[in-house]
Parts: sequence; C-alpha cells; structure tokens
Amino acid sequence: MSLLPFSSQLIADVGISFGDEGKGRLIPEVADELRGTAHPVSVVLKVNGGANSGHTAGGIKLNLLPAGVVVGDAAHLCIGSGVVADPRKIWWETRPLERKGYAVLSRLRIDERTLVSDLTHRLLDLAWEDYRVHVLADEPRGSTGRGITPAYLDEVGQQQITFSDFLAGPNYFARKLAQRADRACRTIQHVCRVSEATWAAFFDKLTAAELRANAEAIELGVFSPSEFDFTRFRGSSPFTLNLEALTETYWSAGTALARNIVEVRELILGELAAGRTVIGEFGQAYWLDKRHGFSPNVTASHTFTPEFFESAGIPVQRIHTFGVAKAYDTKVGTHTFITQMDDAHPLAAKLKQLEFGTSTGRQRMVGWFDAVEKGDALRYGGYQDVMINKSDALSHSGEWRGDLQICVAYEDPSGRRIVHVPRNEAVRRTLRPVYTRHPGWAEDISQIRRFADLPPNARRYVAAMMRGILDVAYAGGPRPPAGKLPNLRYLGVGPEPSQIIKDVPATAELIAIG
Repeated sequence: MSLLPFSSQLIADVGISFGDEGKGRLIPEVADELRGTAHPVSVVLKVNGGANSGHTAGGIKLNLLPAGVVVGDAAHLCIGSGVVADPRKIWWETRPLERKGYAVLSRLRIDERTLVSDLTHRLLDLAWEDYRVHVLADEPRGSTGRGITPAYLDEVGQQQITFSDFLAGPNYFARKLAQRADRACRTIQHVCRVSEATWAAFFDKLTAAELRANAEAIELGVFSPSEFDFTRFRGSSPFTLNLEALTETYWSAGTALARNIVEVRELILGELAAGRTVIGEFGQAYWLDKRHGFSPNVTASHTFTPEFFESAGIPVQRIHTFGVAKAYDTKVGTHTFITQMDDAHPLAAKLKQLEFGTSTGRQRMVGWFDAVEKGDALRYGGYQDVMINKSDALSHSGEWRGDLQICVAYEDPSGRRIVHVPRNEAVRRTLRPVYTRHPGWAEDISQIRRFADLPPNARRYVAAMMRGILDVAYAGGPRPPAGKLPNLRYLGVGPEPSQIIKDVPATAELIAIG
C-alpha cells in the first residue's frame, strides 16, 4: 500500500516493549519519507533519560545525542528539559562524530532547563547498587552506572542544577555543586554504608568503563586516555572529593556549550509554525516508565508520548505516535520475563549472539514475541503506526528449524486466562504464557523489499503479530474502523537503513492473512 500521511507535525518515537527495540533507526526513515514534502523534519528532540539509553542509527551508536545526528538536513538536534545530561558526555560523543564528518555542534540545542548530571550521580548509582547487594542481600538491579536515577532524584528533591546555570557566574555553580557533592558523599558513607575500599574502587571502575566506551575516540586521537581518568576526582581521604578539580572540569565543559543552551520550547513552536516536523526520540520503553513499569526494574523518567510535551515545554496538541518493537522480545537486568526462551533452545542461542546492550554491552535475555505487552501499550498508551525490527533474525539457520511462538494471553495458577498486563508485579510473577504456534521459514529475507515477496510463512507470522496486538488492545470491546487501526508502516529485515519493507498491507487486510 502507499504510505499514509502522518496525522501531525509532531511525531513520537516510542518503544512498546522493555527497550532495545531499534527506535534509533526510525528517525532517518521518517526524515527520508518527509524529505521534499511540505513538512520536512527540522527538529529531532531527545525527550527523556540520559546517557543510559543506547540508540543506533545509520551504523552510529549514540547515548546522549539524538539519532538525528545522521539526518544531515535536520537543522536542530535538541535535548529537552526532561533529559539529564552530563556536559562531559556531550563532548565525548560530539567530538568523535565531528571528526567523522557529522555536523553536531552547529545544530545542537540544549534546553536551559535540562538537568545537569555529573560524577556525584554516578558514584551514588554505584553506591546504591552496592547497598542493594551487600546490605540488603538482594539481587543487583543491573544499573548502567551512568547516574540517571540519582540525577532525577535531585530534580524531585528540588536540588537541581540546570544548563542555565552555566550562563550565570562561576561562583553560583560552584556553590551548588559543592552542596551536591557534600550530600552525595554523606549518603554514600552513612546511608549506603559503602566500605572505604569500595569507595576507592568506584573511581577505578568508572575509569575502566569510560576507557572501554571511548576506545574509538582515543584511537582516533580525539581524546587522550587521561580525559577519562576519574581517579583525579578522588579526595585525599575516604568519602571526599577533589572539589576543585571537579568544579573546574564541569564548569569548563558546560560553559563551552554556552552557545548551544537555548529555550527549546520557543524553537519548537517556531518550527511548527513554519510547517516543519518535530520528532521526539524516547529512551527506554513503555514498560520501563517510572510510573507504569515494575519497580525496581524501571527507569527514572516517563517513557511514553505525554512526556513529549513536558520535555519540549509546549502545549498538549495532536501528535502522531510510532510504537517500535522487535519480532521477538529481549530484556536486560532482573525483569520478570514471562516469554523467556530456554537458553538451550537453538533459536535462543542464535538470537543471543545478536543481543547485547548498546550502552553497557550486557548480554540480553531473549524470548518469544509478547503481544500482550504490545497490545496493553496500545490500549492505554496509544499509537498510530508500528515499526517491527529484526524479523530476519528468525529465519531458520544452523540448528534452528522449529516453529515460532507468539504470546497472546497469560494464564494464572487457577487456569484463568488474562489478556492484559497486571499492574501488580507479584501477580505477574505467577503467570505463564499462552502461545500460538506459527511455522517458520528457511529463506533469507534480508534482501527482500516488498511484502509480497516474503515467504508465505513470514507473511503469516507478521500478520499474527499484529493480530495478537489488536486482540489484546480491543479485547471485550469494539475495534476501531479499518482506517483507524494502527498501521505496520515499516518492517525491518536487517540492521542497515535500506533493509526495511514499506509496503505492508493495510492492517485490516494484513490480519486477514491466514
């Protein structure tokens, strides 16, 4: 079918699983579709999170910067007020990209109200993980160690430092950072009860992590290894910091971005008035939202469409939402994973070779496609378009020759069938998946660009995914008319930008495929 027009100049790029869905690759695809039209993409806005959410676009791995980096004609790369951003991390991402030929600084716009995260938040992140394991004797949560939750805690604790503070005098910033550092050190010592040896090791751990993460930048000669030496911020005695070095480093990094610090809300209103399109790029996904997810395996921000307006600072209005998923499921951390595959399953072994976190490199768990999660996100979150990635990974290969499964409901211990996601985590842990089975296919589909050219079993599986989502979303009630059903706009058949099928039939026709 021909692609339908977007219903708004505002487009939200959200995940409808537990993250890692491939949201980054959607940005250049939408920009390409709108290029040359009356509403080209001029702004890509990072809406939430910080350097904890890894996106890949055009082969470039990003954390803090929006994936619009690879869209050369997107005039503005914005970081919204709902983001927590370490100014040093901005430079660590920006300078290597500039060396590779990407124009970043000339397009970068950081909202004045964007929250500043720094070393103290990363130390607190490590300390709370240590507390969870050694004091509470609990499982590690699996934090990225990027300090995101502690940074948001400063926001709700009314102890913010924002990028607007880099536009004021140095004494004001230094006083606020000193107070933040004092609170962090006292919390780590007296509340988290971290040992002196562990405290000292935190700085070595951060150094090793950033040397690994920035190995390419070092190899390119953009930075020297000393740039990532966190031990210089360790104080002369345990649970103290070299405040002078910390203040000077962050003040220099922040003030060097002074020309990039603006009122993003005014910029966006101006672009909308001029008829241009704004894409909001979300980190994490619906089921990691701090309110609608399952603690403690949630992020510290809001991860779905409504946060677009808070982070951009503009009035609520019509918005077009893209729900992004994969053709199977993955999770990382200690999540309840109802559809997790047995590690011994040949498809699990195959998929785990592909699945590592962009930010941390951690091995992801893999599972069957959970239509209950996606349908629940549709029912209560809402989205107009869908993108499903990595369908090519399900082709038979090696020892993998079996059927595919889709979770269409859950069953509780009494045998009662449930077609939504219970909001109580204790209840969710008791559930088992109810699957439909679908024959697989042996053909390599990575070079296919027309839906009709897919193997029949691949077409049937795609149809079954969408049918499962809709059956959950509209269970017990009428469905919208055919023209109002969510549309599978893009089907990913490989990691490259060109490996996308864009002529999937309209949803009413698609789900009729037997």
